[in-house]
Amino acid sequence: MIKFLLSEKFILPIVYIVIGVIIYNLIKIIIKKLNKSRFTSKKKVTIISLVKNIIKYLIIIFVLLAILNVYGVDTSSVVASIGIAGVIIGLALQDIVADFLAGVFILFDNQFALGDTVSIDGFRGEVIGLGLMSTKIKAVNGDVKILPNSSFRSVINHSMNDTSLYIDIDVSYDTDITKLEKVLTKMEDEVLKIDGVSGNYKLLGINEFASSSIKYLVTFDCKYSLQYQVRRDFNRILKNSFDKANIEIPYSKIDVYMRGNNE
Repeated sequence: MIKFLLSEKFILPIVYIVIGVIIYNLIKIIIKKLNKSRFTSKKKVTIISLVKNIIKYLIIIFVLLAILNVYGVDTSSVVASIGIAGVIIGLALQDIVADFLAGVFILFDNQFALGDTVSIDGFRGEVIGLGLMSTKIKAVNGDVKILPNSSFRSVINHSMNDTSLYIDIDVSYDTDITKLEKVLTKMEDEVLKIDGVSGNYKLLGINEFASSSIKYLVTFDCKYSLQYQVRRDFNRILKNSFDKANIEIPYSKIDVYMRGNNE
């Protein structure tokens, strides 16, 4: 037993495993530093995760081959056998290979990343899973669609650029438009502090004469994924500002007339 513990067949496999672990950790550190400023945070996470997995499996393969070599296994024949088997499996599993290659192109072509909001084949949602074989998209209602990477040819990425919000503000016909524009202009600083708003705040003017109100159009840019919350926050600021300035927001009114009893 002691003789075996001191032999190369016991010590070398342990050494190879330790070396493999050390190399893997060193490469992780190097990859993290190299990608520090080149990609956005979401892209960095996706790329680093992919590269780490590839390197991990490559190191495992090399360590296994080295250990087999210690035990006298002809690793060259093993590699050749793996190569032949790989060709056969590749021909039999062309769809899987296509999904894998499409996944690589998606990641390195920067089409989208985890957390982006995209539309693929008419399905819109947030990318919650991005693998080499498939992509998972979660809709607002919670539905999750899993798409093979090779199944779609076009993608609309709503998160690449900010979206422009156009908001119609209803005011009564007796509203002083000059006063209204002063209030809306004064709101700019507060609106730009809303989480997700990126700027470009503009008053576009009277957009429509509706049946019971004037519609005044305002626009500004914000992150696509936050647009609904941004709109709600804007409405809160608008209501508070209108209350302070005594500007009326039109609403439906019902006048009830009571006819007295003449008897």
